[in-house]
Amino acid sequence: MKYISVAETAKKWGVSERSVRSYCAEGKIDSAFLTGKTWNIPEIAKKPDRINKKTNMPKTLLAVLKAEKAAKLHGGIYHKIQIDLTYSSNHIEGSRLTRDQTRYIFETNTIGVSDGPVKVDDVVETVNHFKCIDMIIDSANHMLSEAFIKQLHAVLKNGTSDSRLDWFLVCRRGLQKTAQRGRRHGHNCARECRLGDEEAACRVQRH
Repeated sequence: MKYISVAETAKKWGVSERSVRSYCAEGKIDSAFLTGKTWNIPEIAKKPDRINKKTNMPKTLLAVLKAEKAAKLHGGIYHKIQIDLTYSSNHIEGSRLTRDQTRYIFETNTIGVSDGPVKVDDVVETVNHFKCIDMIIDSANHMLSEAFIKQLHAVLKNGTSDSRLDWFLVCRRGLQKTAQRGRRHGHNCARECRLGDEEAACRVQRH
């Protein structure tokens, strides 16, 4: 049997010499042996399969978001989405909370340092926005419906001054009517209501 060097094997397999030495040291190359400090590798040896350490990692963005959400991971894409989307959305609507204050609310449930007065509605709506993002992630595999969009709006405005206005009550009644129409047309309407917290999902799904 003809033997070749680590350098020759590395060039043949398209890997680094360090990788070849590791294969030899780990016993992954049959019949390879040491002469002093030099590895002798059979010319007919086949390159060992590399184990992909990321095979158990989530393969889709949704899977990553759900995994990071469940782990309450800070610094990941779920963490960034919660803070950046909430801040940007609320800022468009006139919220005066800074990005740092939004982050403080998400991470510590506190506002942080403020140079001026802070509107209660801005804080409440920020917390509610976090809940809405969670609802969207949890419901991403379901068909988007009018009822779910209205439910998101109900959760977003829950506890704010807007929720005490007449138009908001009309919105709630509209949500109930949409769910009723869904049942009449053969849909399955699953309502999960938790009053006070409003982490609810009213979905109308087609069988």
